[in-house]
Amino acid sequence: MMTEISLNVLDIANNSIRAGAALIEITVQIRRDQDALTIIISDNGSGMTQEQLKQVEDPFFTTRTTRRIGLGVPFFKLAALSTGGSFQIASTLGVGTTITAVFGLSHIDRMPLGDMNSTIHTLITLNTHIDFLYTYEFDGNQFTLDTREFRQILGDDVPLNSPEVTVFIKKYLTKNQNETDEGYHI
Repeated sequence: MMTEISLNVLDIANNSIRAGAALIEITVQIRRDQDALTIIISDNGSGMTQEQLKQVEDPFFTTRTTRRIGLGVPFFKLAALSTGGSFQIASTLGVGTTITAVFGLSHIDRMPLGDMNSTIHTLITLNTHIDFLYTYEFDGNQFTLDTREFRQILGDDVPLNSPEVTVFIKKYLTKNQNETDEGYHI
């Protein structure tokens, strides 16, 4: 099993990339009053048939041909359920897929959130042909990072993986998370 939730998010987002998504939305929601950490990953990729949807939670099923076993979704589900949380996956062929995992925030078996800023930064800078909408919410305060807005400001001449932009993205994520959660360790 993965040691941080952010690594699960990276794995699931890579599934979205392989599914041909042009937009991947990732939401992290911390609600201390509800004792919940919710992760939502949604894409507009190829989606899955109902048969594939049933199989995707099986650790011995994968659509990939290079590796026979797909553990990302089953581990993510197990990680959420083991904290008294919930897990849901919905997909429509040709439309996309949404995964919602709710973790018991204070549950002893909840793994740490990990470095979501590095995960988002990595996804954006290594997949500049895809747009990402990242929302981080903590007890009702939130910020978003939308690469479509960045592209609009930067124009077509400046790629999201240029050195200046990657440094800006990292600082933007760190600054806004700290302002949103005031340094609370998840």
